[in-house]
Amino acid sequence: MEKDTVIFSGYAQLPSGTVSSEIYKVMALVVVVDLEKGTILESECTLSTRLAERFVRELLVGKSLRSDLTEMIALINARYQGTARKSIICALRIIADKYLSFVDGNSKL
Repeated sequence: MEKDTVIFSGYAQLPSGTVSSEIYKVMALVVVVDLEKGTILESECTLSTRLAERFVRELLVGKSLRSDLTEMIALINARYQGTARKSIICALRIIADKYLSFVDGNSKL
């Protein structure tokens, strides 16, 4: 792992009555980010199937938390029609906020 990367996580409540909520209770989204550009290099989340996890990863990896948050949210809204959609977006917003706070607190970036 490069020294200019940081891992960020965001958590959100899952809709009750879903398989994911029965397994995990909350949805965790974890990303590895290139600090300088804000680019998501890796992503994992706790959803009930590997297919859904891979799909979310493909929507996020390569996008920037600095400049592509609106695009990522639009992609999730348009292309992820599972019940965890709002949870994924909530967790992603939390991560974006954490990233921006972290970068602001480390002015050398």
